[in-house]
Amino acid sequence: MKIYDVITSRRTIRKFTQKPVELSILKKMVDAGRLAPSAGNKQPLEYIITLDENIREKIFPNVRWAGYIVPEGNPKEDERPTAYIIILINKENLLVPFYKYDVGASAENITLAALEEGIGCCWIGSFDRKKIKNILKITDEYSIDLILALGYPLESPEYYDIEKGKSIKYHKDTSGRLHVPKRKLDDIIHVDHF
Repeated sequence: MKIYDVITSRRTIRKFTQKPVELSILKKMVDAGRLAPSAGNKQPLEYIITLDENIREKIFPNVRWAGYIVPEGNPKEDERPTAYIIILINKENLLVPFYKYDVGASAENITLAALEEGIGCCWIGSFDRKKIKNILKITDEYSIDLILALGYPLESPEYYDIEKGKSIKYHKDTSGRLHVPKRKLDDIIHVDHF
């Protein structure tokens, strides 16, 4: 599949089969993440891969899912992620405020590498950082920036273009399929001037 097709087919996945993701595949995804651009080439990011079911069970209640459609957007017991990749910031080795770009580029690389393997991903920025830090025994020289929830998809959300000024809130239809509104290209692109 061409990269543009991979990008346009990517949707956030919040419901997963319970088929485990192999560690070798997760390492490949982190490798794609570490090769993303880094401001000043400082490379402040490190990663924790969580596969252990006990750890995943402790992480799950400390993350928030799909704010627009709570509680329907929350994975049920048999739909939870089978792995997480936690993106850490080494506070001693960052270029403020540009490290946020590093996180975004890395997370997107991981997400696209996951999609190539048939794995779905959900970026989670809303979580109890203190509790997750304790669960994972993260030392004080690191902070948690982003959690990527991963697994083989149990849903197939779709996007649709919206008219200017319409709601951007994603929603589920009567069959339970998630629909994600996206602003039209012509409404957001400017050539030569605003």
